[in-house]
Amino acid sequence: MSASTTGVQTDALFIAMVLLCGGMALLLAGIIVFFAVRYRAGSSANRERPPSHANGLEAAWTLLPLLLFLGVFAWAAWVYVGQRQPPADALPVYVTGKQWMWKLQHPGGRREINELHVPLGQPVRLVMTSEDAIHSFYVPAFRVKQDVLPGRYSYLWFTATRLGDFRLFCAEYCGSEHSAMVGRVVVMQPADYARWLQAGPAEPGLAERGARLYREHGCSGCHDAGSIVRAPSLDNIFGRTVHLQDGRERRADETYLRDAMLLPAQDIVAGYAPQMPTYAGQLSEEDIQALIAFLSQPRATP
Repeated sequence: MSASTTGVQTDALFIAMVLLCGGMALLLAGIIVFFAVRYRAGSSANRERPPSHANGLEAAWTLLPLLLFLGVFAWAAWVYVGQRQPPADALPVYVTGKQWMWKLQHPGGRREINELHVPLGQPVRLVMTSEDAIHSFYVPAFRVKQDVLPGRYSYLWFTATRLGDFRLFCAEYCGSEHSAMVGRVVVMQPADYARWLQAGPAEPGLAERGARLYREHGCSGCHDAGSIVRAPSLDNIFGRTVHLQDGRERRADETYLRDAMLLPAQDIVAGYAPQMPTYAGQLSEEDIQALIAFLSQPRATP
């Protein structure tokens, strides 16, 4: 039984495809058996003047299956697009795959290893990357699976509909202990989830830690208002469209911000000189996630 809204949609689509394909197979098998018996050798079937074509029948067996399967395609496309567009109020959780464990961090600072606690009925958006090999975040009961790649972010979202513990796997072979890279997703009542968050170790929130890193690494000296260095403002940068020097445009999402820190020469903002140094080797994946959480927060502009 599925345990997420995604699972309900996926199961309905799968059942419809099984019924449609099974029905078509039974229909064709029945027709084959009927003609094999009706026109068997020695039968009394009239074989005189057999028709050379039947336009209506030929159109029917061509167009009806085509329309049916195009309908299934449209339905699947609608489900797929919906699974790639999380609600605006989705709870962000940062996930890092590593041989051979899942490291997860909530916005409030609570961290987990091979476990993910989420509230019932609340959309959850996972922002995922890998420190080494390609992994794949897979929760069978939720019917969700997404590859987790080194050097970039991938995304996944779901809304849990059942309380309980659900198995979490890595579904991409990632080394000798791949089979041990397992965990669980714990779905809790919202009030219990809030208490669970508060019961964790007293740690700074992800955005709070990002603000500290922002100052420590000198980002504020170049990107804040009043800086003597001419650099793009990062106030409310997240989600904006950034115009680049070569005429391209990019949306300032997690991947863009990560690239801007590690590969600053890749996407030069229009009107600015390529003078930002790279922070590759200076920031861990957790540091980058904290900085992104900080930059994702709305800030009042002077």
